[in-house]
Amino acid sequence: MTTTELLERLVSFDTTSRNSNLALIGFIRDYLDRFGVTYRVITDTVGQKANLHAIIGPRAAGGLALSGHVDTVPVDGQTWTSDPFALRRHDGKLFARGSCDMKGFLAACLAAVPDFQALRLLRPLHLFISYDEEVGCGGAKRLIQDLHESGLRPDVCVVGEPSGMKPILAHKGKLNLDVTVRGLVGHSSEPSKGVNAVQAAGEAIAWVAREARRLAAEGPFADGFDPPHTTIHAGTMEGGTILNIIPAHAAFTMEWRFIPGDSPHRHLERMQAWITETIEPAMKAVHPECGFSCKIALEMPGMELSPDHPLAAVVKQVAGTNSAGKVAYGTEGGFFENAGIPTIICGPGHIAQAHQPDEWIAEAELAACDRFIRRLAAKLLV
Repeated sequence: MTTTELLERLVSFDTTSRNSNLALIGFIRDYLDRFGVTYRVITDTVGQKANLHAIIGPRAAGGLALSGHVDTVPVDGQTWTSDPFALRRHDGKLFARGSCDMKGFLAACLAAVPDFQALRLLRPLHLFISYDEEVGCGGAKRLIQDLHESGLRPDVCVVGEPSGMKPILAHKGKLNLDVTVRGLVGHSSEPSKGVNAVQAAGEAIAWVAREARRLAAEGPFADGFDPPHTTIHAGTMEGGTILNIIPAHAAFTMEWRFIPGDSPHRHLERMQAWITETIEPAMKAVHPECGFSCKIALEMPGMELSPDHPLAAVVKQVAGTNSAGKVAYGTEGGFFENAGIPTIICGPGHIAQAHQPDEWIAEAELAACDRFIRRLAAKLLV
């Protein structure tokens, strides 16, 4: 099957992160079985989702991993001009949910299986197919756990997130925070007898806005990122019931996207200290149980491959470029790097096309990816 034919099959499975991906994994298993490729299937705790770790060539540790996720973001609330789960070709573009992010890369990897086998690889080519990248990278974490258990860890990894086939050496990390505010209910005509949770949350969100400006002005900074510093923002907020009741509850969500080398926990401690010193004393003076609680909802490590690493040189050579970039979005690459696997990003499509209605990938990008992964395998594994 060609890359486009495989992509057509892959996008036909609705693998939105809230859904099971087992039907798609079953299709890939059947495909690999035709070529006698060995693989491990690693399920989640409830058996509704699975990673697949295939090995072409020697069944051993070492070699190269090509990595991609099969879950996608929802199409809910988006206006599509065609069925998002049926591949549509128009003007050199292939439209479907997941076509760019990132079933296109996986289709190219699967289409290359016969060619990989024909190379008679001296070292293994690993194919990582994971779940839940879009909602916290639970699949990558489970996959790394299995690599430790199986001993089948690759030497290096290429994550095929959409980068326009440009090598990406680094990306920011991310920390998501859920903040809950406990106030004291009362009648709005007697504000001193209650504790307004919404206003307390508003004070904290105002601090977030000031902190965002401070980070932009003072850094720390890292060249190559856009923006070149750690960022902070509040994304959702809710609280209160009706206007004449002092709200006893409020909550908001926020995030830091931090540059490599910067710890999000120091920023979290800074915020908590400010809340403890500035907002909570007046709240607790009315009632000691009033105040803030913060819960880390998600933490994703950043990734930073040295430009001098041999993997960087090889990928740039095979991709036909002398440059490599950095990006603000996160990937599974940080988890692989933290597990001791040097990792770089290079894949077809562009991030601006991902998550959008009428998501698409250029056929030319897929063709470039087809050439890239075959040359990379021949360079590193033969």
